[in-house]
Amino acid sequence: MPAPLKLMSTLGVLGVMQQVMPPYEAAGHAISAEYDPTAAILGRIKAGARGDVAILTGEGIAALTEAGILASGTRVDLAKSYVGMAVLAGAPKPDISTPEACIATLRAAKTIAYSKAGASGIYFAGLLERLGLAAEINAKATIIPNGFTAQRLVDGEVELAVQQVSELMAIPGVDIVGLLPPALNTEVVFAAALFTGAPQAEAGAALLAHLKAACTPDLLRAKGLEPA
Repeated sequence: MPAPLKLMSTLGVLGVMQQVMPPYEAAGHAISAEYDPTAAILGRIKAGARGDVAILTGEGIAALTEAGILASGTRVDLAKSYVGMAVLAGAPKPDISTPEACIATLRAAKTIAYSKAGASGIYFAGLLERLGLAAEINAKATIIPNGFTAQRLVDGEVELAVQQVSELMAIPGVDIVGLLPPALNTEVVFAAALFTGAPQAEAGAALLAHLKAACTPDLLRAKGLEPA
């Protein structure tokens, strides 16, 4: 029996993967999957870790392909993602409809959570710098090293959580306020590709085809994502 296919995936598509992978595995496809922020996966790959299939941001896939670590011509774009905000289920939803309203909401909040290693957290930290709000917001922020910021809402640690909407939706018991306004937001593409010389290259190619077919617009939108 061949070894399980090794999948290294960003947390940004976890909700989708929890939907599409169980039936695929039940059909007889052995998968060993690990989910982490893209930056954490890129760090491990830089240190020498390898697998069969990687699902990362489009920028991460492009950089690893250029370096020869991922196989050229195997990239499959799966989804687009945007940064949003969430509150505890039932809590009042603040106004983030315009840049001015969003900034006012950030300044008025007593506590905020965002991530350090995820694509959204890296972007949000840079956004705060560009807006001149870094010192003010970070003084009251919980910056988690990895994982889901919305968990801090459920745990009662913060009143606002900022992350990719797909990641915010992965935690039950929270309400999505909405996307950050376009002028303050960023688009992230999540894509998949085979590792160069992947031990399970044939199985990996089959998984890529399955993911592309399974990531329908309806499923993606139900999980806080958009079609790529």
